[in-house]
Amino acid sequence: MSLLSEKLGKYQEPQYYKAKGVYPYFREIDSHQGTEVMMSGKKVLMFGSNAYTGLTYDQRIIDASIEATKKYGTGCAGSRLLNGTLDIHVQLEKELAAFLGKDEAMCFSTGFTVNEGVIPQLVGRGDYIICDDRDHASIVDGRRLSFATQLKYKHNDMEALEKELKKCEPNAIKLIVVDGVFSMEGDLANLPEIIRLKKKYNACVYVDEAHGIGVFGKQGRGVCDHFGVTDEVDVIMGTFSKSLASLGGFVAAESAVINTLRHSARSYIFQASSTPAATAATIEALHIIQNEPERQEKLWEITNYALNEFRNAGFEIGDTQSPIIPLYVRDTYKTFAVTKAAFDEGIFINPVIPPACAPQDTLVRVALMATHTKEQIDYAVEHLAKCFRDLDIIH
Repeated sequence: MSLLSEKLGKYQEPQYYKAKGVYPYFREIDSHQGTEVMMSGKKVLMFGSNAYTGLTYDQRIIDASIEATKKYGTGCAGSRLLNGTLDIHVQLEKELAAFLGKDEAMCFSTGFTVNEGVIPQLVGRGDYIICDDRDHASIVDGRRLSFATQLKYKHNDMEALEKELKKCEPNAIKLIVVDGVFSMEGDLANLPEIIRLKKKYNACVYVDEAHGIGVFGKQGRGVCDHFGVTDEVDVIMGTFSKSLASLGGFVAAESAVINTLRHSARSYIFQASSTPAATAATIEALHIIQNEPERQEKLWEITNYALNEFRNAGFEIGDTQSPIIPLYVRDTYKTFAVTKAAFDEGIFINPVIPPACAPQDTLVRVALMATHTKEQIDYAVEHLAKCFRDLDIIH
């Protein structure tokens, strides 16, 4: 056994949960991800997908993806900086900038690498980066790559944020980085107050709209639009893998910011560009969410119904204000056990344990799509309540 294998072989936590029969990861799906999926010949209700708009199997998007593959091939074989820029990449960037009300946008091959590549280029030595302590892992990794002074504040605690801002040199760049919708808890950043503090302390604001695009705001423009603060937010990023039914990510900002990022963000200039299929799919999905407001309306109808039903059934769901509904368990083993019990009842949900949450805040995450029905919600609430009672999580 090599030294590497010897060292890493000490990690046995997955094997522990496999032996207990509750290991919940890498479950194979052998169908498209609608509100129902097929898994090992079994039909399962899907409440673990981030496809909020329900567009991942829309025929128009599939057709756009196929046509782009026929025209451009399966890949670009290079980075955007060199040989990997297609006309459809430029088209998507222009449409995103217009959609979000910013000067320009630039697209990355994944959403994770947006935060990983952009944040370190915005702030450096002598600057400050200030993050909510529940920001997404990609934000955490992005700030770790920066030479800026790192500051954190307690989740959505605006007094704590102001305390951190007071520590900063007045003339230094102070970048507040926050999720618009927090991906595990489903609550929203207090953007109106963050913007007030931005102005008071001459700071800048960066909002991750990964779970806001397609869900909040006019035509799904996100949480910044929902709160009416888009013009005051300096940088907006988002992903294509959720409401936009594809793969990739983007950042949108003033032209001066984008110009610098195009020539300095390492995860952009050293990464192969997004495939033609993914790019065309994103463009079509962006058109659909703008032209079909009823899809967003249906999502909120089913979300409000589900929030009410889960609360009435006795679940602890925290402060969620979105289609992300956390069902708190507060015990790692029981979190895995209830995930397995739910699957046995024909319900796919996702377990959330550290580092995605604090040890005392473990939960299972229910995520809704515009295509879910009230009957499916009723089934999930009834059977999940049974699973939670059997494990003595709720009474």
